[in-house]
Amino acid sequence: MTELTPHRYRVTRAGLIRYAGASGDFNPIHWSDRVATSVGLPGVIAHGMFTMALAGRAVCEWAGGGENVSEYGVRFAKPVVVPDDDEGVEIEVSGQLGEASDDGRVAVTLTCTCDGQQVLGMAKARIRTSAATTG
Repeated sequence: MTELTPHRYRVTRAGLIRYAGASGDFNPIHWSDRVATSVGLPGVIAHGMFTMALAGRAVCEWAGGGENVSEYGVRFAKPVVVPDDDEGVEIEVSGQLGEASDDGRVAVTLTCTCDGQQVLGMAKARIRTSAATTG
């Protein structure tokens, strides 16, 4: 399998607020430590769809654009806890290209981690082989 260059994305509380505004998801577990801990979370967590979007961004970059991605899916494995500071946390998305299929597409197996913990599971995509890059 061909290893793809890992992509790293910084997630901060400010980014969560911007995502909430864009998505309309203002659930306080994404901005209030008090509410997040009251429901049993370790603190404020990133929106699952925001985490999925960051991994999707890496896929699009590897594929040379979103138009070259024909399938994409994940399972949410672990929440991304975002501290109340200016640094936030880093999410790393790495991938491996599988074998090309007869239809000109290749499977991409993704690994998405935060602080060494896998946060997305069963993350897979299919992209056009002619567009796949390792950058």
